[in-house]
Parts: sequence; C-alpha cells; structure tokens
Amino acid sequence: MIRSDKTAREIFEETLANPARAKFGFGEKIAIVNVDPQKAYTRPDLYPKTAYITDPDQMKHTNDISNAARAKGLPVVWTHVAYMENAADAGVWGTRTNTPDSLQNIKYGSERHEFDDRLTIDEKVDAVYTKRMPSAFFETPLQSFLVWHKVDTVVVTGGSTSGCIRATAVDALSRGYRTIVPIECVADKHESYHFANLTDLLIKYADVVPVAEVKAWIKAYTA
Repeated sequence: MIRSDKTAREIFEETLANPARAKFGFGEKIAIVNVDPQKAYTRPDLYPKTAYITDPDQMKHTNDISNAARAKGLPVVWTHVAYMENAADAGVWGTRTNTPDSLQNIKYGSERHEFDDRLTIDEKVDAVYTKRMPSAFFETPLQSFLVWHKVDTVVVTGGSTSGCIRATAVDALSRGYRTIVPIECVADKHESYHFANLTDLLIKYADVVPVAEVKAWIKAYTA
C-alpha cells in the first residue's frame, strides 16, 4: 500500500490532471440520474447532522443539465429515500442507530423526504422513484426505464459521493452503461470522503468531469 502525506483533494486533482488517463466517454444517448437531492441531505440549515454542501451552486448545475436534457427529449430521473412508519423496509441498513436523524427515520411524505425546493422537477415527463438502499438501481424501475429509452450513458448527480453516488455509479458500470459524474453536481459531508471517492470513481468506474462537459454534450445532441 502506498503511503502519502497528500490530502485526498490533492490526490484527486493530480489524478484528474493526468493526460494519459483514458476515458469511457459519452455514448449515443444519456440520461440524467439525480440521486437523493432531498432536504435531509441538501439543507444543513434544516438538518445540520445529515445535510452537506460541497459546491454552493450544486442545485443550479443540477437544474441546468436536467432542464437542458429534458428540452432535448433526454430522460431525467430523480430519486429520494424514505421508509415506512415502522421502518420495516429499511433492512439491516436501518439497524445501526435509532435517533431522529437516523436514515430509517426519513418517512414517506416527511420534509426530509422532500426534494430541495430549488430544483425544477417535471413529474409529467421525469421519472421519480423512492429508493431504500444506496444504489438508484436497487429495487427501482431505473434499469427497465433506461433500456426502454435506449440509453447507453448515465450522468449521476446528487449525494453522497461516498455513498449513494458511488453505489449508483458502480451499478451503472456493472450494467454496461458509460457513467459520467459531473464534479460540481455531487457532494459529501467531508472533503476527505468526497475527494477520495471521486478519485476511486475516476480510476475505476466513471468519467469524473467538469459539469461544463455535460452541458456541452447536451447542447450538441441531436436525436
């Protein structure tokens, strides 16, 4: 194992800057998959123990690419987490703690379950799923939705980078999708977790790129 005094951010920036790093690239059709941009995770003013901000413009960037994709007829997906009143559907993931801030105490219809008010979601055309485990693919209709729309590339936004973003990206790659993670559109509680996982995604599972690359691809897209 290599040991280093460099920070996780420094290692990520060095890895990202490596000109020899090969990319998966964009395919022929993308979907935007926005993972859990809900108040429990995006509003530290309301939920300081569970929410986080990395890029202060994350919600704007997420809106920009989602709105642009929708305007081009590209699929847009939103997920958020919630559980039954008795948390019977939380599984072993809901057993570590039991406080008002615990994962399994995000209830259907609660404020913590609500999407961030800054987001623009069109439920007439966007797919909206409630999930219960880290990956947006696990026990949701996401896979069949992407197959039906002939998507070959998944752009993953949301949080947390070390949790549900990583899980979704690994599952996307495992299912044969080119996977894109726009840097400004993902967030985590601590920069160490955030950048360490961005590095791991970049090396193994996804293209980690500035959001401007996603915007440029969508702008150039023609059906």
